[in-house]
Amino acid sequence: MRQANSFWKIALAIVSILISLLVWKQGLEESFDRPSVVPALSINQQEMSILAKPAIPSSLRTTLVGSEPENALRESLGAIPLDEMEDRQRLVLAALENSLEKKKILLNFSLQDKNFESVQKALIESSYVKDNFDQNYIGLSFNSDPLLKHVVCFAIGGDGDNCIDSEVANNMAMRLVLSQLLPVIALIVGSGFLIRHIWMFVRGSLSSWPVMTAIPLSITDMILLVGGGFVVLGEVISPALLLPFTSSITSQFSSPLNESVRVLVGYCSMTLPPLFILRRQLNSLDQSLRPEDGWLNWRLKPLNSAAVKAVMAWLMVLPPVLITGWFVSSFFGDQGGSNPLLELVLDSRDPVALGLLVITTVVLAPLFEELVFRGVLLPVLVKEIGKAWAVVASAFVFAMAHLSVIEFPPLLVLGIGLALLRISSGRLLPCVLMHALWNGMTFVNLLLLAG
Repeated sequence: MRQANSFWKIALAIVSILISLLVWKQGLEESFDRPSVVPALSINQQEMSILAKPAIPSSLRTTLVGSEPENALRESLGAIPLDEMEDRQRLVLAALENSLEKKKILLNFSLQDKNFESVQKALIESSYVKDNFDQNYIGLSFNSDPLLKHVVCFAIGGDGDNCIDSEVANNMAMRLVLSQLLPVIALIVGSGFLIRHIWMFVRGSLSSWPVMTAIPLSITDMILLVGGGFVVLGEVISPALLLPFTSSITSQFSSPLNESVRVLVGYCSMTLPPLFILRRQLNSLDQSLRPEDGWLNWRLKPLNSAAVKAVMAWLMVLPPVLITGWFVSSFFGDQGGSNPLLELVLDSRDPVALGLLVITTVVLAPLFEELVFRGVLLPVLVKEIGKAWAVVASAFVFAMAHLSVIEFPPLLVLGIGLALLRISSGRLLPCVLMHALWNGMTFVNLLLLAG
């Protein structure tokens, strides 16, 4: 009977790994077709720079917003084909355009959003009559769009007194400074900690790492957990079975809440099969061998030391991840393939939708991914192939699971950092906190640049 069970277990593992490879191959290929958030982030930052420019001291203006943010935005929008432009983008470009002929061409189109009719009319009239600023312009409907109001106001003959909103300028300046200053400070501090840590390692003055508890599971068990549970059941079968249920729930909401609920429900459904398999695997073990702090080494207390280790590790992994991302973009350019969640955060203005995305990205994702990749997979790999190869292998699987070719190298480095934190701390909690901090800071930075 035991041999029969072993045979079926190995057979299932082989099938799981073959299907997983096919799913990952297809996912990586499709990642090239996913849009990148980089152009949208760049345009948002340029728009913020235009609005923030009046509130920034002249001595810092070139450093923070550039010499001519209006020209930068005009070039970015001009690179978008006209038939792919949204109404707002086309009106902003027309307002920034210096060439009268180009401006007339840009304004010669039928609006999809009729709320912009008065704006289009004002720009068309200004193309034929110069210096015709009308105070009634201030009453035009801009759908709470300070950038459009700002550039159109100047385009139809307004001056700083009419067109500059000091409150908006101060708000945008603060957000722009935070979005640029916080990463720079973190990068400098993290580089210092990383250099110090490497120097201590070279000198042999680092404290010895704790012995990692060897979970008595096999590589075959890990294939069944990650390949069978996470990929086959979680990413393929579970979403297909729950599609009618998910659609019935999300159909009650409008966008962007619809997408946020779909992401939350989809992520929860994806985690259930691997969590069920993991529970069965751990329950099948000889519980007399179970460590005092459990198979997964959560060690929730002391919480403050876990938080400190998480922050330190986040700071030290930030420089190599950013450098890796910079090398990838420098050599291969922007190939697309950004995580779809980034675009949802960037476009959403609904606080409930954003709250659901926070729950998914900052709470559920770190808990689940660290449980699987650093809580179970890493210790088993350490037992089977040693620490060095286990760190690299677990990080490789972690990066592959995100199904993005262009994001694979930075995610691989992040995965290595998380694995080293797990081994050096002897606890899983710091990994969860560091992962949550990474996702949370990305989330905050997107909100600051969301316009």
